[in-house]
Amino acid sequence: MVKVIALYKQPENAQKFDEHYFNTHAPITSKIPGLKKMEVTKIVGSPMGKSDYYLMCEMFYEDHESMKAGMKSQEGKASGKDLMSFAGDLVTLMIGEEVSETVNTK
Repeated sequence: MVKVIALYKQPENAQKFDEHYFNTHAPITSKIPGLKKMEVTKIVGSPMGKSDYYLMCEMFYEDHESMKAGMKSQEGKASGKDLMSFAGDLVTLMIGEEVSETVNTK
């Protein structure tokens, strides 16, 4: 599995950010062809206290080819355009490959 990770810094107005993210951006993004799963995590702090980060979204694809095709699709382009319109200065995008599904700590 390959995933695109979007990590968002703290927005000036969290309520306005959430409204746009959950009501506009996430629905656009969820329509990207090849997207298998999308997990959104609200960052509530860190072991050192307050976090510079607000939200993380992980978008899972079967492989690099399906991710690239999804990003080039009309839906992928619409998601990117919307992202830049409301959070271009807040977001860091990364591509990752899963190396293990479960790590046992026992």
